Amino acid sequence: MSKQLQALIIGASRGIGLGLSKELQQRGWAVSATRRLLAGAEESPEIKWLTLDINNLQQSTTFGQMLPLEQFDVIVVNAGVYGPDHQSVSSTTQDELLSLFMTNTFSPIRIANAVLPSLKANTGVLAFTSSKLASLNENPHADMPLYSASKSALNMLTRTLLPATESRGLTLLSLHPGWVQTELGGAAAPLTVQESVQGLANVLDNYQGKGGHHFVDYSMQNLSW
Repeated sequence: MSKQLQALIIGASRGIGLGLSKELQQRGWAVSATRRLLAGAEESPEIKWLTLDINNLQQSTTFGQMLPLEQFDVIVVNAGVYGPDHQSVSSTTQDELLSLFMTNTFSPIRIANAVLPSLKANTGVLAFTSSKLASLNENPHADMPLYSASKSALNMLTRTLLPATESRGLTLLSLHPGWVQTELGGAAAPLTVQESVQGLANVLDNYQGKGGHHFVDYSMQNLSW
């Protein structure tokens, strides 16, 4: 009898993070998930809920220290804010830019470094919710430029983790969940949360043990950097 797979979803208050947590749990995984406030977690008692604000340095450090070594088959760092509605550098304040890049870029990498020892060697997967818009090739018109730039920077900093992941046989993923009907994606998006997370769960299953760093979407299509 095979052992139950274990996943940690960082950032699961709503949207894709919450949907992916539920999807993996329904597939038989043991799922731990984080949210900044535990209010509302009682709606999904089958998930082990943990409190974490990734923009809080002390919380991130302490969180990593409390996790057992080599516990998880998959860790997904899911963070995403749109940033200012106008998406214009010239109209954006320094505080707005710092908030956007801290949430979408720097804090995800910081928490990933903290939790990396908790991934199982040789088969573990460390995944980040990125975006197709992060690619110069896939986003030739620079749509949503500030958001896209923050995710491009995330992709680059994710690549810096490759020596550490390769030394333990881990796999790095930068995931595009599609244009999804979430608070960020809006009601006009063509994909439901369920459609997106079903695809993402398939990707996580498929990439265990592959190694390297891959930029892939919810339908398992490779994307250009």
